[in-house]
Amino acid sequence: MAERQEITVVGGGVAGLCAAVALRERGYPVTVVERGLGPGRQSCSWYAGGMLAPWCEGETAEEPVVRLGQEAIGWWDERVPGVERRGSLVLAAARDGPELDRFARRTGTQPGVHHLLNDGGIAALEPALAGRFARALYFPQEAHLDPRAALAALSRRFCGLGGIIRYRTEAQHLRRGLVVDARGFAARDALADLRGVRGEMLMIRARDVRITRPLRLLHPRHPLYLVPRGEGLYMLGATQIESEDRGGVTARGVVDLLNAAYVLHPAFAEAEIVETGADLRPAFPDNLPRLRRRGRRLYVNGLFRHGFLLAPACARMLAEVVADPSFIPEIMDEDHRERSPA
Repeated sequence: MAERQEITVVGGGVAGLCAAVALRERGYPVTVVERGLGPGRQSCSWYAGGMLAPWCEGETAEEPVVRLGQEAIGWWDERVPGVERRGSLVLAAARDGPELDRFARRTGTQPGVHHLLNDGGIAALEPALAGRFARALYFPQEAHLDPRAALAALSRRFCGLGGIIRYRTEAQHLRRGLVVDARGFAARDALADLRGVRGEMLMIRARDVRITRPLRLLHPRHPLYLVPRGEGLYMLGATQIESEDRGGVTARGVVDLLNAAYVLHPAFAEAEIVETGADLRPAFPDNLPRLRRRGRRLYVNGLFRHGFLLAPACARMLAEVVADPSFIPEIMDEDHRERSPA
């Protein structure tokens, strides 16, 4: 498009900031409007795990999540510091061995995606787990980051590119230019089929346990992931509840997460609980994201539990739509492929 039109991105979570950066990198004048106090503060991005694990997500997610998610590791690594390329380790207690076999079958569609480790291989990667598990799956290509630090760094990059962020600002009566709506669950006022899926997390400090990469503990009812944050901090997550209750973390959620952490290592029973959090992940019925165009407003939403994993691909496709309104990305909703006035 010949003229670089003015664009307002509504929402400063991971979807909005990735979209804003992608658009600004293409030269568009972009302003982000965010009602919160800082990047991601008023969204489920604040409680994200930060695992860049497309192959592991293939256990339950659809094929587009695995394929599009593979863009995320390089995208984040090129734009923010602190991306750890240490892979992911998937474990199961002895009684849950069939869960590990099932996980391997569902995620092993490409050669070299994961390796089966014995107890010695596990101890070589994570000495703290020596003698605790007989088998594990290692996904060497995966990565992780600290979501809050990454969002802060991404907002600085955006501003360094000449973008503008207005915090504590409600988006009302935007009459000029293109609007990118990245409000997450708050956009249900316009997206009737959007639902919230509740997730709960804990942040704990365990100085006597040193884990250096994300761990996933498989369990038929209470699976767990643990992500290191450095200096003895670990994020534990995450329950997945079909509920739109935005209340605090439940006692059951805390107990389930801590019991699973204890299976990983008994020393987690002595950990300090530093923070708890709960919020709603925005999801469409099939748990896949969508780009929707209505007039001069583009919606990017439905990232579900894959915010940091899928936001880069969604941002790329959004920028391609803005540059060429005739371009139809694969995640454009079938019911909203009409052309819009530029």
